Amino acid sequence: MSRRPIAQINIDALHHNFNHLQQIAPQSKILAVLKANAYGHGLLAVAEQLKVAGAFGVARIDEALLLRAGGVVKPIVLLEGFFHADELPQIVASNLQVVVHHLSQVDALLAAELEAPVHVWLKIDSGMHRLGIYPEQFSEVYQRLMASSNVLKPLRLMTHFACADEPDNPTTSNQLALFKQLIAGCEGELSIANSAGVLAWPQSHGDWIRPGLALYGVSPMMDGRSSLHGLRPVMTFSSSVIAVRQVKKGDKVGYGASWTAPHDTQLAVVAIGYGDGYPRNAPSGTPVLINSKRYPIVGRVSMDMTTVDIGNDNVQIGDQVVLWGETLAVEEIAELVQTIPYELLCNITSRVQLRYVTD
Repeated sequence: MSRRPIAQINIDALHHNFNHLQQIAPQSKILAVLKANAYGHGLLAVAEQLKVAGAFGVARIDEALLLRAGGVVKPIVLLEGFFHADELPQIVASNLQVVVHHLSQVDALLAAELEAPVHVWLKIDSGMHRLGIYPEQFSEVYQRLMASSNVLKPLRLMTHFACADEPDNPTTSNQLALFKQLIAGCEGELSIANSAGVLAWPQSHGDWIRPGLALYGVSPMMDGRSSLHGLRPVMTFSSSVIAVRQVKKGDKVGYGASWTAPHDTQLAVVAIGYGDGYPRNAPSGTPVLINSKRYPIVGRVSMDMTTVDIGNDNVQIGDQVVLWGETLAVEEIAELVQTIPYELLCNITSRVQLRYVTD
């Protein structure tokens, strides 16, 4: 077995999640979100597997150009739009679509001399207060874009939820109401629902859904688990044992001597650390799986290695250690390290081998 950490990507699970989300929103097309290296799962490989998607969403133009260079011809949407007017010729040449969310983008787009018009998704700030045209600006901006020969017609109209992962939070209903009020009478397909919107807010499905985390088999809901939503984790993150050591009661382990053995025991040293993307702040007690049994991490996670208390069990050098996956929820690990699953998945580094498998 390779001692290099492995992120095993289950293609069948990816297909299952895509199909499941399509069944939940059968009247909607899917804009599959592939930003941040497809949430750590491999940008080009995931795009190759999701050819049935209506379009792909990325954050920035460099991600889109990687897809185009890899032979992807499907529509690609720049979810943050363009950053500078000088990107517009490349956007046209690469047949990219853009989210427009700020007046400066509107001005730059309408002033540009382009060889072909651009497909625009006009984003409205309905309450997230991060990106989006202000509600009071929407009507004017919509009319200006509709009148411009630089813009393909009709526009697509979108917004983004702030609290869709909290089903009892009234913010989402308020956002929906404002969005629908603003776009009343306007032409164009609608895109509202992120992963949490798809699962918890069917009234938000619209013409396009934009699943990200749910595609990869992770719950987007607060305190959720993928199994509650019929999703299958796509990534199993694992490494292997590189040493087994005896420690005595009272021995202190790791940097800062932060853990003291309460009794004689054995430690398995695992080839995983924050240099691979495993969280440095994982506390003692965070579980891993060795031979399908849960064991606690002890001491500090270092750059390349982590120690695990295996008691008197028969663990051998080379045994696989699962850090998260189908049998150990990444949501559980995220809760223990006080972060969100998105961050754990996206932090996987280039030292980790991505390995694509089927059931």
